[in-house]
Amino acid sequence: MNTVKPMAVVTGASSGIGRELARRFADEGFDLLVCAEDEGLAAVAEELRGRGAAVREVRVDLATYDGVEKLYAAVSATRRPVAAAALNAGIGQGGAFLDTDLADEARVIDLNIASTVHLAKRLLPGMVELAEGRMLITSSVAAAVPGSHQAVYNASKAFLQSFAQGLRDELKDSGVTVTSLLPGPTDTNFFHRADMADTRLGRMRKDDPAQVAGEAFEAMMRGREKVVAGSVRTKVQGVANKVLPDRLKAAAHRRLAEPHPDGADRPAH
Repeated sequence: MNTVKPMAVVTGASSGIGRELARRFADEGFDLLVCAEDEGLAAVAEELRGRGAAVREVRVDLATYDGVEKLYAAVSATRRPVAAAALNAGIGQGGAFLDTDLADEARVIDLNIASTVHLAKRLLPGMVELAEGRMLITSSVAAAVPGSHQAVYNASKAFLQSFAQGLRDELKDSGVTVTSLLPGPTDTNFFHRADMADTRLGRMRKDDPAQVAGEAFEAMMRGREKVVAGSVRTKVQGVANKVLPDRLKAAAHRRLAEPHPDGADRPAH
């Protein structure tokens, strides 16, 4: 790796928002250490090299303790400071809580919450020691919405939002900033993996992941507290979430997240 360039770590980098964040880092002159669990990571890493970045790819399952430790060992092996880290890996699980498998819900917690806390614990001391660094934590506009038919996922994003804000305050005099990213429904494979393709939420028009990542990158590099990124609709939702009562938000979420297979062939707007 070219030690003149700053280095960024991006998790969940094989697709969606993570891939777009990695592309933006490469285009802005960063070298990269990218992580995901699937085989698509190799192609992304090769593309990033074509954009001029030196890239180390780490294929591990961050939903496990050992996976996070292996990622951090790879970071340490570069012997380079981490200038920026986008903790973006995450999954969802749709369905009524009493109908979903415990193992599936536990994996949401392990990846979205446990791995983010674990990796932040490993990366932040080095940043603080150098008194500089940027960290992005991917939450969601769902963080402010009680998640009927997506209860564990929405709760995990509420945790991440609170976690990011707490870290930001603790580090306010350290030279290190923490920014939370709150995207809305984005055009990724999230809804298919979460078994939500037959829901109104799964079928509605999605935001462009490149736009979301671009706004996230700018907010992180400017050291902003948080960014509701994406379309005007998503930004309006972010404002509405501040004023609507929880019972109304939960009821609205149910209508969007419960299955509607009979209407699966009709687009939602």
